[in-house]
Amino acid sequence: MTKPRVVIVGAGFAGYHAAKTLRRLARDRAEIVLLNTTDYFLYLPLLPEVAAGVVEPTRISVPLAGTLDGVRVVVGEADRVDLQNRWVGYRSAEGEHGQLAYDRLILSVGSVNKLLPIPGVTEYAHGFRGLPEALYLHDHVVRQVELAELTDDPAEQRARTTFVVVGAGYTGTEVAAHGQLFTDRLVAQRPHLNVRPRWMLLDVAPRVLPELDRRMSVTADRVLRRRGVDVRMGTSVGEATPDGVMLTDGEYVPTCSLIWCVGVRPDPFVAELGLRTEKGRLVVDEFLNVPGYPEVFACGDAAAVPDPTRPGQVCAMTAQHAQRQGKLAAHNIAASYGQGTRKSYQHHDLGWVVDLGGKDAAANPLHVPLSGLPAKAVTRGYHLLAMPGNRPRVAADWALDAALPRPAVQLGLVPANAVPLESESPELVRRP
Repeated sequence: MTKPRVVIVGAGFAGYHAAKTLRRLARDRAEIVLLNTTDYFLYLPLLPEVAAGVVEPTRISVPLAGTLDGVRVVVGEADRVDLQNRWVGYRSAEGEHGQLAYDRLILSVGSVNKLLPIPGVTEYAHGFRGLPEALYLHDHVVRQVELAELTDDPAEQRARTTFVVVGAGYTGTEVAAHGQLFTDRLVAQRPHLNVRPRWMLLDVAPRVLPELDRRMSVTADRVLRRRGVDVRMGTSVGEATPDGVMLTDGEYVPTCSLIWCVGVRPDPFVAELGLRTEKGRLVVDEFLNVPGYPEVFACGDAAAVPDPTRPGQVCAMTAQHAQRQGKLAAHNIAASYGQGTRKSYQHHDLGWVVDLGGKDAAANPLHVPLSGLPAKAVTRGYHLLAMPGNRPRVAADWALDAALPRPAVQLGLVPANAVPLESESPELVRRP
């Protein structure tokens, strides 16, 4: 008799750790198939360091085949789920269609850029959600500085060296912090360019990092302002144009760079399943089961998992929750095959880390507030522990960045039209 098959859709934090845990718990009891748009797990927290040239892109791209022995990896994009007949349809990168039958299914399709109805944003802004976007931003920043050096027009120089980041959450704060250091170094290598790059960080919230502890917010705000970042709280973009942005306070800022970091929303694929959702996320019970389908589990950003610490609310869309939920989904599937007993989702907040570039960081491990070098040590230590692979290579990149000048060239690997803001899957270029 053939083994029952577990299909996992998505290899983000939830899907990757679900596969890794299932491999350990139920490898001899079930066939494990992982369907993902790429053949790697992307460690998202280090994307700002890729854009700033601190870490090489391959360092945060952990190969699935090399780290999930015993798991069959299928590279493709899920485009249909037949819940009655229990199969998942997908399309490969070459445009071919296929199906995967399942006995158990884990939906962990993750999230995409959050969009707002602001004129011009989808046309002129670029998101920051995947590796192609980080590579594009790196090239774009270098290109703008190089073009600024070629012109004698002071107005054009200022526009090309002005970078507007919308969203002062975790990602936007790190992008602006690393970006200011990155462009300062670029300009320092060009003695004929007499302009200081200007990074602006905008958000309608009253403070940076509004979702985190206030002490971390104060630390990040102080570092950003000291570094020269123009932090504008209570302000956002009212309209984007080819030559700049109109702010909600009425100021027009000439710029060639609008970086969209306002947050994420569940992958639109979730809405196509015909299942009950809450704010775009699949409704599940405390065991991560989809009601009415005991063989279907959902976790991570795509799932509205009840938060036991906040009755009546669901867990935030964070990597910590996604990783833990992926492990629990695997545990409960193993339990359905007689390996242990199923458990409800429980979690304890371990704290947060925010890397602000250079020697600066903010952290609160186990709710102990830290800043400066202690926070930096905790932040990098956490990332090394959390990464499922490539740790020595990441550590080597950090050491090299601290000891040697950072090279900055345009590789031209990702054109602008390959990373539109409204794209739902920047990792996989859709074909007609």
